[in-house]
Amino acid sequence: MLGWDGELPQPAVRTIEEMRSVLADPSCTSSSPLYFMYRDLAKSDADWKWLRNHHLRYDITVIPSGTLCGEWVKTKGHYHPKNPAGIGYPEIYEVIEGEAHYLLQSRTLDDVVMISASAGDLVIIPPEYGHISINPSPDTTLTMANIVSTAFESEYDEYEKYHGAVYYEMSSGKMQKNSCYPSFPPLRYLGPTCGRGVHPLCKGPLYSLISNEDALSFLNFPEKFLTVFSVLLKD
Repeated sequence: MLGWDGELPQPAVRTIEEMRSVLADPSCTSSSPLYFMYRDLAKSDADWKWLRNHHLRYDITVIPSGTLCGEWVKTKGHYHPKNPAGIGYPEIYEVIEGEAHYLLQSRTLDDVVMISASAGDLVIIPPEYGHISINPSPDTTLTMANIVSTAFESEYDEYEKYHGAVYYEMSSGKMQKNSCYPSFPPLRYLGPTCGRGVHPLCKGPLYSLISNEDALSFLNFPEKFLTVFSVLLKD
């Protein structure tokens, strides 16, 4: 796999049956796996032990190109719960190969943001934002890595309840409103939130941050970085 030279375990596979409740067309069919999740990775025992001791996990997700009845292939979408200090856990992604669209929506549903990123870009998901990852390419696989706290389980209920995000990204280029939502905030568009390197948390490559406690402590202690998060999604 591009960007990974260690041994990979068997991936968790997301099928259309697991995704049906969040699709623009829930009657859509597909016989192929939609995407693959390689979780809890490390290239050495030392790296794995450091991650485990710091309650962190390094993952890789692979999303092949394709559409589902006119909608680009995407991840299911989830929110993160609050940490003991009462602040939602964040997450950091790196695009390894291909192009990615990260569709973020605030828990209060007053802000929806589409972040476009390409190979080498980092994207931070700030506290209190749900998110899905989309492969908007007709012919290129999206491979991305993430580091996230292991102190919680992702929350999928809201996306399942509303049958996806506020908007569906269609392969026609249209952002289709999801009629299950009571309102539709204007969709904002941003480049990679870390691509410009203007924020103190925007460091990479992502794997190189393993063993750097200062660089990754925001994932478990976001309350110490609220000033950074407050400007992360500014236009």
